[in-house]
Amino acid sequence: MRMQDIRQKFSTIKQKVEHSVFDTYLLNYIETPVIDEDKLLILISLLDRLDLPFDVMENYVLSTMLVQTALDTHEQISEITDEKSRQLTVLAGDYYSGLYYKLLAESEDILVINVLSQGIKEINEHKITVYYKETADLEKLMTSMMLIESSLITKLSEYFTTDHWNEVITNFLLFKRLVKEQSQFIQTGSSFLFDAMKKILFPSSEFTFTELTSGQKNQLLSICGLQIERTKSTIEKGISINPSLNPFLESKITGLLNQYQPYVKSFVEEG
Repeated sequence: MRMQDIRQKFSTIKQKVEHSVFDTYLLNYIETPVIDEDKLLILISLLDRLDLPFDVMENYVLSTMLVQTALDTHEQISEITDEKSRQLTVLAGDYYSGLYYKLLAESEDILVINVLSQGIKEINEHKITVYYKETADLEKLMTSMMLIESSLITKLSEYFTTDHWNEVITNFLLFKRLVKEQSQFIQTGSSFLFDAMKKILFPSSEFTFTELTSGQKNQLLSICGLQIERTKSTIEKGISINPSLNPFLESKITGLLNQYQPYVKSFVEEG
């Protein structure tokens, strides 16, 4: 019964999020925003434990997902070449942020606005650190990637004292991002994360990714793969000692972990 209840809440709130972000005019000019359903489910699962009235929980989740969508939309800007699409993508992100402020302002929940603002600030600071390659340490880089993915949720969970899941959640969200970055690098030869890793591992090299040797590319992939396996192990251990995850969320997490296949050498050695 509990799992069915979570499923119903997930479906209802997801529809509200989609209704808010799928603006007909904007979608003529920008890529359809990707709603991170795993973050949506995590938020619902965390807040569901508080026995809040549904409309209050819905407002918190919808607000947080609008912020997340705004941040994700702004992250796409560097990849867009058409000037009008760039401008509209900026406006779309600002529009989603405006909806978030409107929702929480109407509920007069200043404390939650402050909490989410802290998360936004932390995410943007770490995006700048990664984008401008301001760290020379792989562990710090991975920490930045983790905070980029999870700060909104962890700030909220700490505020509501539901943070006993945080280690599993932060590692899961990092796992997802690393898999995405690895796949993008293999397919396109470039990636937000891999560009920063390249600067750390080959600091004297001004080569573009296409000019890296096959061995260097495979080294980058190998390091990312090791980090993926490390986060996967941490998640599995955390789930085994934390029986309070609801079955729907646990099945989503374990399903994605089981789908992951360790990379094989993707770039043929030269010579």
